[in-house]
Amino acid sequence: MKKLTYLVLLVAMAACESSEEKFMAGPAIDTVAIAKHIETLASDAFLGRKPFTDGEEKTIAYLQDQFRSFGLKPGNGKSYFQEVPLVELDAQPSETMTVKSGNEEITLKVGDDFVAYSERVEAMNELVDSELVFAGFGIVAPEYDWNDYEGLDVEGKTVVVLVNDPGFGAEDSTLFKGRTMTYYGRWTYKFEEAARQGAAGCFIIHDTAPAGYGWSVVRNSWSGASLYLDQIGDEYKQVIQGWITRDAAIKMFEATDVDMRGFVERSRAADFEAIPLKLSASVFVENGIKKSMSKNVIAVLEGKTRPDEYVLYSAHWDHLGVGPAVDGDSIYNGAHDNASGTAALLGIAEAFAKAEQPERSVIFLAVTAEEQGLLGSKFYAENPLYSPAKTVANINMDGLPFYGPMKDLTIIGYGQSELDELAGTIAEKQGRYVIPDPTPGKGYFFRSDHFQFAKVGIPAMFSSGSYEHMTKGVEYIEERFTEFETNAYHRPADEYDAASWEFGGILQDATLFYELGQQLANSENWPEWKEGSEFKSIREGM
Repeated sequence: MKKLTYLVLLVAMAACESSEEKFMAGPAIDTVAIAKHIETLASDAFLGRKPFTDGEEKTIAYLQDQFRSFGLKPGNGKSYFQEVPLVELDAQPSETMTVKSGNEEITLKVGDDFVAYSERVEAMNELVDSELVFAGFGIVAPEYDWNDYEGLDVEGKTVVVLVNDPGFGAEDSTLFKGRTMTYYGRWTYKFEEAARQGAAGCFIIHDTAPAGYGWSVVRNSWSGASLYLDQIGDEYKQVIQGWITRDAAIKMFEATDVDMRGFVERSRAADFEAIPLKLSASVFVENGIKKSMSKNVIAVLEGKTRPDEYVLYSAHWDHLGVGPAVDGDSIYNGAHDNASGTAALLGIAEAFAKAEQPERSVIFLAVTAEEQGLLGSKFYAENPLYSPAKTVANINMDGLPFYGPMKDLTIIGYGQSELDELAGTIAEKQGRYVIPDPTPGKGYFFRSDHFQFAKVGIPAMFSSGSYEHMTKGVEYIEERFTEFETNAYHRPADEYDAASWEFGGILQDATLFYELGQQLANSENWPEWKEGSEFKSIREGM
C-alpha cells in the first residue's frame, strides 16, 4: 500500500508541475488520502455500495469513522446519521406487453422493447386493455404557455410521451431553452405530471440523443430491485410506468389507423393536441416488497462567529451494488461514480478540520440512493437538519475526472447563480477557463444531488474539469469519456485502477471546491440566483 500511495502522489505532483500555470496555493488537499478512500470505497469488499446491503453498512461505518477521525462533530445531534425511509420494490414485469388495435395484436418483449415498473407498494400492479394516448412531450408549463394535456381526460388511461422537451432538436433557440434541457424534459417530471393528470400508466419513448444515454442504461437502471422514498401514498403514483424503444413506438404507431407521421415535429408545435391512438395495452408488474432505513451520513464543523449560517458540501456514497455479470464480473464498484466524489468530500472535510475555524458552519453530507432517483438528497432537502434559508450554498461532487490535469472548469447549469463567477475566479488562478456544459440537452443539471437543494432555493454548484486536458487537448478527453460511457458507466468496469488513474484533475477540482467553500464560509456573501433562473423566486420567498 505504501508503494501504491507514493506512486499516486508522484503522478499527481508530476501532473501539476507539468502545467504551464501552477495550481492555486493554499491548504493542501491530500490526493494520497483521496486515492486510498477511492480504493477502499470501490473495492469488491464494499459490494458496489447499494443501500439495504452489507455494502451500505460498510460504507456508512467507514464515512463515520473518517469524519470522527478528522475531529468533526456529528451533524444530527449526537449522530452522524440521518435515517432515510426507503422501500425496495423488486419489480418483475410480465415477459411481454400486448398492444391491440382493432384487428391486430403486437407483442413487445421486456428488456428488448420496453421496461416497466411500479412505485406502488403493492404485490401486483396491472394494466388491462388500457387505452393509449400520445401526449407529445407530456408537459404542462404555464411560463412557456404550453399544455400538452389541455382539454384531455387521461383518467385511468396510459399516456405515451417523448423524452426531453420541445427545444431539443428544434431550430428555434427560443423554444423552451433550445438545446438546454429544462426540468420539463426530465424523465421524473414526465411521470409526475402524468400522475397529476390521473393517468394509470405512462411510457416514455426512448431516443439516445435527446435522452443523453443509450437503451442499455435504461434497461439496466430500471430492471430488478429499485428503491423509493417510503413517505408518499400510492394514490399519487401510477399503476405502471416505464420506457419503450423508439422502434417499438413506431411499430405501435404503424398498427393504428391514426396518422402518426412526423410525430416528433408535430409535438413541437404550439398548437399540438394529444392524439388518442385507438390502441390498448396490457402488462403487469409483480413487486417484491422490502421496507427499511438507509442513511445519509453528515458531519459539521461549527462556525466561529455565525454558526447558524451554513456552507453545504455533498456527494452521494451509493452505487448499484451486485447485478448482472458483464465479462464475468457482477460487482458494480462505482469508482468514478461516485467513490471519487465521496473521497473528495472526505479530503475537503479533512482540509477544513486542519485549517483555522471558519466564521460560518460547514456541513459535509454524504447522501444515499442517488442512483435510485436522488432520494437521499431529496429526503434531506424536504427534512433538513439545517435551515435551507440559512444555507449559503451547496457544492456538489459527482464523478471527478481521473485523466490528469484539466484546462477547463465545466459548470453544469452555467448562468443559474452567482457561484459561477466565484468559481471562475479560482479557476483562472489555476490556469483554467470556465465553460458551460457543452451538452446541455442531456440535462445533467437535473441528474445529480445539487438539483434537490436547488429545488428548495439553495444556490447550488455542480462542476468539474471535463472538456479539455491541460496538455493533451479536447479530442483526448472526448475519446476517454466516450470509452468510459460505452464500457464502464453503470457497469462493473467502473473500477479503480492505480496504474491508469491520474489525480491532477481531481486535485484541481477538490482544491477549487475547498477554496470556494473557504471564501463562502469566511465572508458575509450570499450568492444569489440570477434573473431567469427558475429557482430565484423560491430563494426570495424564504
